[in-house]
Amino acid sequence: MNIIRDLTGKIKKYLDNDEILLIIGARQAGKTFVLRQIEEVIKTNKNICYFLNLEDHEYLSLLNKSPKNLFKIFSFDPQKKIYLLIDEIQYLKNPTNFLKYFYDEYKDKIKIIASGSSAFYLDKKFKDSLAGRKRIFTLFTLSFREFLRFKNEPELSQKDFSAVSLVEKEKIILHYREYIIYGGYPRVALSPLSEKEEILKDIVYSYIKKDIFEANIRQEAVFYNLLKILAFQTGNLVNYSELAATVRISRTAVEDYLYLMQKSFHIRLVAPFYKNLRKEIVKMPKVYFLDLGLRNFLLKNFRPFEEREDKGETLENSLFREFLNKYDFDEIKFWRTVQKQEIDFVIKEKFAYEVKANPERFRKRKLELFFKNYPEMKFSLVSFDCSKKETGGFPIIEVWKF
Repeated sequence: MNIIRDLTGKIKKYLDNDEILLIIGARQAGKTFVLRQIEEVIKTNKNICYFLNLEDHEYLSLLNKSPKNLFKIFSFDPQKKIYLLIDEIQYLKNPTNFLKYFYDEYKDKIKIIASGSSAFYLDKKFKDSLAGRKRIFTLFTLSFREFLRFKNEPELSQKDFSAVSLVEKEKIILHYREYIIYGGYPRVALSPLSEKEEILKDIVYSYIKKDIFEANIRQEAVFYNLLKILAFQTGNLVNYSELAATVRISRTAVEDYLYLMQKSFHIRLVAPFYKNLRKEIVKMPKVYFLDLGLRNFLLKNFRPFEEREDKGETLENSLFREFLNKYDFDEIKFWRTVQKQEIDFVIKEKFAYEVKANPERFRKRKLELFFKNYPEMKFSLVSFDCSKKETGGFPIIEVWKF
C-alpha cells in the first residue's frame, strides 16, 4: 500500500539537515508506516539507510549497555552519510543520552529519524531538552483528507472543498459520515464495516493498556472508567474535583491520569479564552478526543450521525479534530462567561465558531456580550450536511471544509 501520509511530506524537507527528527503520536496512528515511507524516500535517493526496531529486546539490551554498540549492529562507512531510522525509541533507558551522543559525535555522518509511541515517556525520559539538536513532529490518526486517500479517493482528497461539484460533495458527505463515527485509525479506515468495532476494541484494550502499563498506573479499571466518563462529557467543562469524587480517587490522581491521556494522544484539554477576568471563566478546560472512533467505542455508540442523541457533541469534537490539521494546540480555545454564555471555539483570537447540528436554532441575542466585547472577531456557524449557507447574517460552514 502506497498511501503517502501528510507528515511524510513534511519530514522530507528536513532530511538533509543535521537535526534529529522525532515522530511522536498515539499508538497505532501510523508512526512505523511513516518511518517506512521515509526509508523508501531515502533509498530512492540512493542513500544508505538502516531501520532499527527497539521492540527487539536483543538490540535494546545492547544499546542500553552503551550507545556505541550500534556499531556492532550495523556496519558504517566513515566516508558516507548514514540515515538511521529508529522505531519505539522510548524503550531505551536513556533516549537523551543515546541521541545526544550520536548528534554531538556523528551529526555529519549519521542522521537519526526516530519514533516514540507516547510523548509522555519522551517527556519523562528526555532529561536534556536536546535544544538545538531535534525537531519534533506529531502524527495524529488520519485527517479527513488522508482518510479519503485511504478510501481510494486520491483526486477528491486534493480538491478545494469550497469549490466541489454536487457529485463530489455527495461523495465527501458519504465518506465523512463514516469518518465522524469510526474515526481515523489507519487499520480501522481500511477495514470493512463489520470489523471496525472489533479493531477499535483491540486498540483500546491492547494498545492503550500498554500506555497504562508503561506509566506504572496500577488502577487500570479506574483509568478506563475515567476515560469513559470523559467520552460522555465531550465538549463540556472538566471539573477535577467532581471527577475525583465520581471515580473515588484523589484530585491529584485525576490530574495525573488526564496528563497521561493527553501525553498519549487520546484526549486534549482546551483552555478558555478570556480578557475580562471577572466575567469570564478562566480555570476549567473543556475536553475533546483526538479520534472520534475511540470516543464512540468508549460510548458504545456507533449509530449513524442522523440517529444520534449527541449530534452536537459529535460535531463539536469533529471540528476540533479538523482544527488540529491547521493550528497548534495553544491556538485553539473556547469562550464562556459566568452566566454560561458560550462559544465553542476561538481560534488565534481572530475567528470564532459556534457548532450547531441545527443552525436554525441559533440566536444571536444569546451571545450579545461576546459580539460587544470582540467586534473584530470573525464569527461563523459550523454544521454538517446543512442546506442553508447562512442564518442571522452569519455564514454556515460545513465541518469537512476545514
